[in-house]
Amino acid sequence: MSPSSETTQGGRRLVIVESPAKAKTIKGYLGPDYVVEASVGHIRDLPNGAAEVPAKYKGESWARLGVNVDHDFEPLYVVNSDKKDQVKKLKSLLAESDELYLATDEDREGEAIAWHLKEVLKPKVPVRRMVFHEITKDAIRSAVNNPRDLDQKLVDAQETRRILDRLYGYEVSPVLWKKVMPRLSAGRVQSVATRLVVERERERMAFRPAEYWDLTATFETRAEAGAAEQGTFGARLTTVDGRRVAQGRDFGPDGQLKAASASAQVLQLDESAARALAEALADTEFAVRSVDSKPYRRSPYAPFRTTTLQQEASRKLGFGAKVTMQVAQKLYENGFITYMRTDSTTLSDTAIAAARSQVTQLYGADYLPEKPRSYAGKVKNAQEAHEAIRPSGDRFRTPAETGLTGDQFKLYELIWKRTVASQMKDAVGRSVTVRVGGRSADGRDAEFSATGKIITFHGFLKAYVEGADDPDAELDDRERRLPQVDEGDPLGARELTADGHSTKPPARYTEATLVKELEEREIGRPSTYASIISTILDRRYVFKKGTALVPSFLSFAVVGLLEKHFGRLVDYDFTARMEDDLDRIAAGDAESVPWLRRFYYGENGTAEPVPGSAADSGNGDGDHLGGLKELVSDLGAIDAKGVSSFPVGEGIVLRVGRYGPYVEEPSEDPEKPGRRADVPDELPPDELTAAYARELLDQPSGERELGTDPETGRPVVAKTGRYGPYVTEVLPEGTPKTGKNAVKPRTASLFTSMSLDTVTLEDALRLLSQPRVVGTDPESGEEITAQNGRYGPYMKRGTDSRSLETEEQIFSITLEQALEIYSKPKQRGRAAAKPPLKELGTDPTTEKPVVVKDGRFGPYVTDGETNATLRRDDEVESITAERAYELLAEKRAKGPAKKKAPAKKAAAKKSTAKKTAAKKTTAKKTAAKAPAKKTTAKKTATKKTATSKGSASAE
Repeated sequence: MSPSSETTQGGRRLVIVESPAKAKTIKGYLGPDYVVEASVGHIRDLPNGAAEVPAKYKGESWARLGVNVDHDFEPLYVVNSDKKDQVKKLKSLLAESDELYLATDEDREGEAIAWHLKEVLKPKVPVRRMVFHEITKDAIRSAVNNPRDLDQKLVDAQETRRILDRLYGYEVSPVLWKKVMPRLSAGRVQSVATRLVVERERERMAFRPAEYWDLTATFETRAEAGAAEQGTFGARLTTVDGRRVAQGRDFGPDGQLKAASASAQVLQLDESAARALAEALADTEFAVRSVDSKPYRRSPYAPFRTTTLQQEASRKLGFGAKVTMQVAQKLYENGFITYMRTDSTTLSDTAIAAARSQVTQLYGADYLPEKPRSYAGKVKNAQEAHEAIRPSGDRFRTPAETGLTGDQFKLYELIWKRTVASQMKDAVGRSVTVRVGGRSADGRDAEFSATGKIITFHGFLKAYVEGADDPDAELDDRERRLPQVDEGDPLGARELTADGHSTKPPARYTEATLVKELEEREIGRPSTYASIISTILDRRYVFKKGTALVPSFLSFAVVGLLEKHFGRLVDYDFTARMEDDLDRIAAGDAESVPWLRRFYYGENGTAEPVPGSAADSGNGDGDHLGGLKELVSDLGAIDAKGVSSFPVGEGIVLRVGRYGPYVEEPSEDPEKPGRRADVPDELPPDELTAAYARELLDQPSGERELGTDPETGRPVVAKTGRYGPYVTEVLPEGTPKTGKNAVKPRTASLFTSMSLDTVTLEDALRLLSQPRVVGTDPESGEEITAQNGRYGPYMKRGTDSRSLETEEQIFSITLEQALEIYSKPKQRGRAAAKPPLKELGTDPTTEKPVVVKDGRFGPYVTDGETNATLRRDDEVESITAERAYELLAEKRAKGPAKKKAPAKKAAAKKSTAKKTAAKKTTAKKTAAKAPAKKTTAKKTATKKTATSKGSASAE
C-alpha cells in the first residue's frame, strides 16, 4: 500500500487522465475507491482570439498575443470555452475526494496538462503525479503505489515552447495576411516543413533529363563433362578500357552528370556508342576475372519509436502519420501497446524477457541470441523515461490472441513483429561479386559485374523485414544466386543488350520521407510531426498526389517571403538550434525568460531597436537568436506583388492572387491590361511550363461577346469562371453595384451539352430567360417555373420543388407534364439506396467500415455516422483509405454545425418585449412573458457578438 493510501484509508481518490477512452480502461483496473475522469486534453491555454481575452486585459498592447512581452513574457492563460463544463465537473468531483492523482502522459505536454489542472482546480487535498507507460493492470497498480511530484523543469520547457510558438505565429502570420493573402499562418516547424517540400519542387523544376546507356549481358558457363546443364547469370557493364561507365548515382538532382563524376572521367555512353560496343562484343570470348566472396551479416532493426513507426506504417500499410497515431492511440488506451509518443528505442527487462520467450516458442532456441540485445538511442535529447513502442504486458499477446480487426490489427501486428525480431539472431550468409571481362572486335576492354547473395541463416528475417522508401529497392531478405564459377573460367555471352536510361527528377516527399528528413535535421519534436503534416495539408500549403506531398503555388509565395525577409526563421540549422535551446531549458541548463527576451527583442534583450541589425540581415546578428519584433515592425521592404509573382518563361508570369493562382502575359500596350488565365489549383508547380501556360492563355477567355440582347440593348458575353463557363449581360457604366439600388446582371451557367467555343447569342438569351414560366396550377393558382440550379434542373411551385431529368426539359416541359409530376407523391429519400462507389477499410477511430458514396452534393466518404465530402483534389478512383480517415477525422473534430440566432428575429423579440412592458393595461400573462423575451434577446445578441469576434482572429 502506498504512503498516500495509508494517510487516507477509506477515502476517495480522484484520478484525472486526458481521454475518456483511457479513463474507461483504467477504471477497470482500480477499485471502487477511485473515481477516474478525463480532462479531455488541455483545459487551459493562451487565448485563441480577442473574444477570449478577459475584459481587464483588453486595453493592454500585448493582450492580442496572450503573452506579456513587457513583463518577463508572462503568459495569460484562460480556460478553453469548450472545457468550462468539464472543469466544473472536475471541481465537483474533487470537492468529494480526499486525494488527487494527476495521471496525464509522462512527456512535456502531459506534464504541462497536469500542472494546468493543479493550477485551475486549486486542490486542498494531497496531490500525486501518477505515471505509467502502458495501460495494464500491473502497470496501473504500480503507478498508483509509486507516485512522484510534478516535474517543474518539464513544465517550464513546455511553457517556453508554447510561448515561442505563439510569438512566432502571431507576429509573422499577420505579415502573410498583409503581403500574400488573408487567413494564412506561419509556424516554427510548419513553415520549415513547407520550405522542405517547396525546395524539393524547385529541384524538380530545375531538373533537365539526361540519357545514359549501358549494356547488360547474360553469360553462360561452359558445360563440363557430366554436367547436367549450363549455368546462366546476368551482369552489367561497369568499365570500358578502365573507365567506369556512368550509372544513376553519377547524376545530380538537376539531372546532369555530377562535377565529381565528370572530373573522375566517368564514361557517359549514348545510344550509338552503346549499340556499337554491343555489336563489337558479339563474338568476344569472355572469362571470369575475379570472384570475391565475403561473409554477409545483417542485424535486427531497433524497436519502434514514434517516427520509425510512422515511416514503416506508411511503407507497409499505406497509413499517413496522422492515421498511424490515431490507431496507435486506440491501441495504447485499450492496453495493447506501450505509450506511442517516444524517442526511445530502449526495452525494459520485462519486455526483453517477453520477446525472448516468444522467439523460443515461435521460432526455436536456434533463433535466440545468448545475450539480450540493447539498442542505443539515436535521437538527441530523447526522453529515455519512455520505452520503445512495444506490445504491453510481461507476456506479449500474438496478433491472433488480441481479437483486434482492421487497421488496429495491422498496426499491432507490425509492432509485435518488430519487437520480437529485435531480440533475434542476425541473418547471415555470403555475398559474392563476380567480374567478367573480354576484348571487343575493335580492341576495347570491357568488364561486367554481377553480385549475388545467399542467406544461410535467416535469423530475425524470419519474423520481420523492413520496408524501403524506394519502391525499386531490394529488401533485405531477397537472395540472388550465382552459379559456381572460378577465376579464369571461360564464359559465353548468350545475349548482349544495350539499355537506355533517363535521369529522373528527385522524388517528392511522402509523409514517411518528410518525417525522416525532419528527424535527421533535428527539426521539431518527433511526437509533433503528424500534427505538423496535418497543418500544412489543412492550410493548403501542400496537397497530395497519390502519396506524394506536392506544394501549392501559394506555398511558393509564402516560403519565398519568409526566406527573403525572415531568413533565420526558416533556416534549418537555426530551427534545430532552437530545439537544442529548448532542451537545455528542460534540463535546467538555461533559463527561459532571458532566452525568450533575446529571441523577441534581439541580442541586446530590450525593446529598443538596434540600428542596422536584424532587419538588415534577415534575423541574424551573429547569434542564432535575432530580434523578431524588429523584423515584423518594418514591412516597407516587402514587395507584395513581387513575392507572389514567378516567371514561367516567354514573358509569362505566374501570380498568386486572392482567389487562386493565375498566369499573366503583359500587353504590348502598357495602357491595356494583359491576358490572364486561371491555373488549376491541383496543378503541380513543376508541370507549369511556358507551353502549358500559353495553352491556358489561348483558351477562350471570359470576354467573348456574343451580341446584343434586342429587348434590353445590353451586350451579352460568355465567360469562364472558377466554377465553369457561363453567360452574362454587361450593365451600362454607372449602374450601381452596391447599396440599396444595386443592380445585378442576369447570369446563367452553360448546360453540360454546351461549350464556350460554340455557344450562340440565341443559346445565351434562352439561358438568361430562366426561370421559365411553365404555367399556372389550376387548383392552387400557383405559378410553376423551370430553371437550372446548383444541383441540376428543377421545377418550383411555391415552396414545392421537383427535379427534372435533363436540362433541356427546362424549355420543353409542358404544363400537363408538370402537373403529372406534381400529382405524384414527392420522394423524400425513399428511393433504393445506391451501392457504394468504393470500399476503403475500417476507420481507426470508430472501427466502422468506410465507403465512398455518391450524394446530392457529390461523392463523399462515410463510416455510417459521419459524412465528409471529397475535396477538389480527391478523386473517387484514387482516394486512399488513409485520406478517407483524415477527412472523417477533420469532420468529427469540427463537430455539428452551430446554428446562429438570426439577428433580425432577436432584435424583433427585444422590441416586442419593450412595447409589451410599456403597456400597463396588458394582461398578467403578457406582462410576465415580456421580461423573458428581453432576456433572451440580450443573450442572443451577446452570443452573436462573441462569435463574430472569435471568428475574426486566426493564428
